[in-house]
Amino acid sequence: MLSSRPMKTFYYPQHIRHDPEQLHRPDTPTRNQLYSEIARRGTLIHEAIAAAGFGPIEPPADYSMAPLTAVHDAGLIEFLSQAFDIFQKETGGWRAIPNTFSVRRTPSRLPRSIWGLMGYYAFDTASPIFAGTWEATYWSAQTAVNAAAETLQTGTTSYALCRPPGHHATADLYGGYCFLNNAAIAAQWLVDQGQRVAILDVDYHHGNGTQAIFYGRSDVLFCSLHADPLDEYPNYWGFADEFGEGEGENYNFNYPMPLGTEEPAYLESLKAALAQVRRFAPDALVVSLGLDAFEGDPVGGFRLQTDSFRKIGQMIGEVGVKTAVIQEGGYQLDHLAQNTLAFFHGLLAH
Repeated sequence: MLSSRPMKTFYYPQHIRHDPEQLHRPDTPTRNQLYSEIARRGTLIHEAIAAAGFGPIEPPADYSMAPLTAVHDAGLIEFLSQAFDIFQKETGGWRAIPNTFSVRRTPSRLPRSIWGLMGYYAFDTASPIFAGTWEATYWSAQTAVNAAAETLQTGTTSYALCRPPGHHATADLYGGYCFLNNAAIAAQWLVDQGQRVAILDVDYHHGNGTQAIFYGRSDVLFCSLHADPLDEYPNYWGFADEFGEGEGENYNFNYPMPLGTEEPAYLESLKAALAQVRRFAPDALVVSLGLDAFEGDPVGGFRLQTDSFRKIGQMIGEVGVKTAVIQEGGYQLDHLAQNTLAFFHGLLAH
């Protein structure tokens, strides 16, 4: 049964050029560290969306660097765009993973070596850089902007099938599988068009990057449902007493939940988050869609079922605000497609 409203999906097929699955080769020194954010995630979701007939699927148009620089530090963007070439020139290697980190930055000292630069701009080792990483990252961000523009122009739901994901990237740091913050870029683009924007993050992990970007602002509401950071990544952000600061106070709401959380408790947290969204009365809603709260996800610890995602989508759809959905996590490949479709069946039924 098709949902009642059409939805345009934006998708860049060459995201596959960034594929950490190649690190799983037996001859690779990092073979003991399995990366869940792999290219097959995007292709599986794309195939499912196409078969479901939700609406047209288009490649993203290029909105230039402007939406990226509206959110991210110029130094981070310059580094990401050149990192692999510099790494290959200095080391001859084929994957760039930092091994040293600038835990306490000194702002007047930017390293010259690629190892130092990686540790300056990264906060973990979960985001390896390959020859195609910048291309995939750039077009993932453009995919998000295209969805925001479609939603603004038509007033309908749109879907940015982004890969790599983005919600862990801050204005000047990458990590957590993320390089640029697609949801923040989409939200800022909408703000620049005069929209009042709320961001709802339903990924299993806290959207620390999105929170950091908007933490001192009152023009964007951020609500995140996620595992308790005392137990799960990103560990240092996402607590319930983080409400924003300065002008942003009471525009940031976190809903951390314990390991083993099941559907009833999750939906209660979602109900509370959506009450904040309604109170904020946004013109547009950006949803960071993570599907890693599914029971059995390799990087998750909740117990949601496929139909749980339909209910999540349905509750979001009932808010009645034009919505751009930005793909984040979800790593249980055997159920990823079904979970994605379930969410959209719920969302588009209104």
